[in-house]
Amino acid sequence: MKFLVDRCAGRRLAEWLKSQGHDVVEARTLGPDPGDLALLEIASRDGRVVVTLDRDFARLVYVRGIAHAGMMRLPDVPPDERIRLTRTVLERHSEDLATNAIVTVRGERIRISSPHSGQE
Repeated sequence: MKFLVDRCAGRRLAEWLKSQGHDVVEARTLGPDPGDLALLEIASRDGRVVVTLDRDFARLVYVRGIAHAGMMRLPDVPPDERIRLTRTVLERHSEDLATNAIVTVRGERIRISSPHSGQE
C-alpha cells in the first residue's frame, strides 16, 4: 500500500510502515511544510493514503470536497501505540483503505467512512 505520512504522525511510524513493505513518503522529506491542502493533493495524485493526527485533512475532504486516495487519522498517542493502532487498522481495514476510505481511530474504536458504502 502507498502512504503519505504527515509530519505529526512521526518518523517512527513511517519507518515501521516501510519495514512492513509499504511504499511511504514522509511529508517532512518534501521540504518546507506546503500545508494540508497541498499534501492532500500530492497524496491524491500519487494514490497515497494520508496518515495523520490532524483533523484538518478530513475537513478539507468533507467540507470542501477535495479529492483524496484514503486517509487514516490516528489519535495523539506515543509512537509505539500509534504503530500498534496502525497495525490493527491494516489487519482489519486494508481493503477499505484501498478503496479510498477514511479510517478514524479514537481509543480502541475504529470508524470507517467509505465512498462506496455511504458509511460514516
